[in-house]
Amino acid sequence: MIDRETIERIMDTAKVEEVVGDFVSLRKRGVNMIGLCPFHNEKTPSFTVSPSKNLWKCFGCGKGGKPVHFIMEHEQLSYYEALRWLAKRYHIEFKERELTDEEKREESIRESMFVINQYALQYFTETLHNSEEGKAIGLNYFRHRGLRDETIKKFCLGYSLERRDSFAKTAIAAGYNPEIIAKTGVCYSTEDGRLQDRFWGRVIFPVHTISGKVVAFGGRVLQTNAKAAKYVNSPESEIYHKSDHLYGLYFAKQAIMQKDRCILVEGYLDVISMYQAGIQNVVASSGTSLTTGQIRLIHRFTSNVTLLYDGDKAGIKASIRGIDMLLEEGMNINVVLLPEGEDPDSYAQSHSTEEVEDFIERNKVDFIKFKTNLLLDEVGEDPIKRAGLIGDVVKSIAVVPNDILRSEYIKKCSDMLNVGEQLLVKETAKIRKARAEEAQKRTDSSNRHSEDSTSAGSDGPAPVDEFQQNIINSYSNNPLHHKEKAIIQFMLKNGSKLLQVPESKLDNTPAFTETVISHLYYSFEADGIEFSHPLYKKIFQEAAEHAADLEFNPENHFIAHPDPEISALTAELCSERYLLSKFFSEQKSDERNELAVLFEQTTRLAIAYKQSIVDEMLKSTMARLKDPAVAADPTALQEAMEDFKFLKETQQALNNVLRGYGFGNVALNV
Repeated sequence: MIDRETIERIMDTAKVEEVVGDFVSLRKRGVNMIGLCPFHNEKTPSFTVSPSKNLWKCFGCGKGGKPVHFIMEHEQLSYYEALRWLAKRYHIEFKERELTDEEKREESIRESMFVINQYALQYFTETLHNSEEGKAIGLNYFRHRGLRDETIKKFCLGYSLERRDSFAKTAIAAGYNPEIIAKTGVCYSTEDGRLQDRFWGRVIFPVHTISGKVVAFGGRVLQTNAKAAKYVNSPESEIYHKSDHLYGLYFAKQAIMQKDRCILVEGYLDVISMYQAGIQNVVASSGTSLTTGQIRLIHRFTSNVTLLYDGDKAGIKASIRGIDMLLEEGMNINVVLLPEGEDPDSYAQSHSTEEVEDFIERNKVDFIKFKTNLLLDEVGEDPIKRAGLIGDVVKSIAVVPNDILRSEYIKKCSDMLNVGEQLLVKETAKIRKARAEEAQKRTDSSNRHSEDSTSAGSDGPAPVDEFQQNIINSYSNNPLHHKEKAIIQFMLKNGSKLLQVPESKLDNTPAFTETVISHLYYSFEADGIEFSHPLYKKIFQEAAEHAADLEFNPENHFIAHPDPEISALTAELCSERYLLSKFFSEQKSDERNELAVLFEQTTRLAIAYKQSIVDEMLKSTMARLKDPAVAADPTALQEAMEDFKFLKETQQALNNVLRGYGFGNVALNV
């Protein structure tokens, strides 16, 4: 466990704009900052960061919280792992008790895989720089390719010895579990149960997550007569899905945001050589076809992409599918063709930074000009092939989501191919309609499948853990939960503030002051009321322990709570745009004493909650009165009628309390 002092220090130190800014491209909008949400697909920013409140909130998917909750969500870490991550980022001493042997055994496989990958990284880099074989073969290869030593160290390049089980034996001797070593993909198990190295005899290119964790490796064989594949990459695993990673993004993300442009190349050495040449906003799909997940990674940092291709037309045609995918995700695309015989690696090695930048700037073309020029040489004057080319370009235009940009592309296509603009508009609309209908069919089919599964007695949606379920319950349709939520939000903001309880005309009790928490607690305790939502109940009961403490800060206390459920829920509540009622928002603070206004707000909340409880009991009683079995039993019917009468009287009494204070009836929209 982590002591509260450490948690509070981490919470106070971590700045939301810095933490989120490591992963999302943010721009100023008034006092806040906005960007594209990394947790769901969107083309218009709904993700807001508030530096003054140290909170983030997405109004598209609903997620929000403090910096620690962003790291939990983004990096898929536990509460304590996320705190540890932030402590490391801000150089905060992380005070934590030693884990027991049992707790160490219960550490997740996922975390263990990251630890093994980090160990493998150290092994490969040390082998490259410190072993005779590594220096003679691996280091010599990198230097021969024009890489400087600082670049080799920057990208953590390594070497795996020309022995099939060197790393496997070293890792097992160091105490790592062979089963988990195999899960990472660094090694694999043979049929006879032996563990062998996947990358033996190869130079190593580590693949990092956006936050810098080593998630996979790529290995290039150096022996020219080897029958093995030129490149071998880590297989898919619990921590690595190649469609969700881009090589070099960890090193490039800041430059991408600064330049507001991402240069996309194909291979490891393309990225490294460009970076060494001073072009740092560059990433690679690592030889795989571009995926939607990779495009969305880029889109977090910029909407502008430059595709940098060498002169190999066959390779370009194989990659052209990625253009349509980029367009569909709302990206602005330019394409640059390097001189024949050059690739990004060789061109960056033989030219200065200024020359590379100048070449890209002078030779970049939009996707229509690129695609048209690429295909025109083949179609010649053949009208059928020409029609096919036009249709191919129109299909690309049709996927562009922005209406204005799509219209501009149509005009350009019309000019370049000498085709009527109205015809292109018509064809584009036809394609978009067909795509929309196809998408609707898939949705309908999916819904039917879901309904069939439910009616057939399937298990339904995948189960969620208790933490997720509690958060889901926070926003259920239970009206009591909505009222409890309003009370907790109000208490987090105002809990330790003083309010003034006026003199009672009923028992001549003089006016007195107390805290908001105290007033709420005794109001509910007097009627034997407890919250129904488990997390709200925990928060309220713990706050009640500080009812008389004027120095108690509920928001800070619960956001830095050791219980991750309470911390996450508190941050979520504090990050919402939430108005308690029209009355509160219109109340003029200069008309009345602030303590009296706070008393009215608190009392209205408490009465509204009690009113909701009575309303729910009335619904239940009405159902009893309508039950034929109750109607046929005089005793049961009499009890139900008495309950109904009592509840209506209670309902009236609650309004009388408000009128007694001069507030009028309950009218809270909470």
